Amino acid sequence: MAMFSSTKRDADLPAALRSSGHEPKLSILAAGIKVIGEIQTEGVVKIEGEVEGSVRADGQVLVSRGGIVKGDIATRQAIIAGEVHGGIYADERVELHASSQIDGDITAPRIVVEEGGQVNGHIRMANPQAVKQRHDRNPKESSKPGSTPTFELAVAKGSNKEKVAAGQPN
Repeated sequence: MAMFSSTKRDADLPAALRSSGHEPKLSILAAGIKVIGEIQTEGVVKIEGEVEGSVRADGQVLVSRGGIVKGDIATRQAIIAGEVHGGIYADERVELHASSQIDGDITAPRIVVEEGGQVNGHIRMANPQAVKQRHDRNPKESSKPGSTPTFELAVAKGSNKEKVAAGQPN
């Protein structure tokens, strides 16, 4: 099993580099390359080839058209134009382009799906860290059928807000 990881954290960089506005490190897995194992980075990873294993990035995971991930993705932001056969867990946002094909669940507070993007799985609009913390506190409760999260929905007619249980009729 191979494991790739970046070596320096931004906090480890000299103050002159941190304040100079340098972007996070970018790692590219080019087309034609296949990695079997976990990829982990503190920056951004762009996948044009194929990964059989999990991908973890503190910054972003970009899966280009033609790129394939057979495993879970955990990141701050995911932008997908290729294939993912596994779950996607993003702390901030998931963006699916028209050419994307997802076979797995997506958990993120914000999700954008372009027309033509395919998702074969469940979509949970929540912060994956909050979901994990809730599950860790009470694993039986969060896996009960019918235990749907409650969220606030702004009603289009006015500024009134009402609590709505996800998946239940008004």
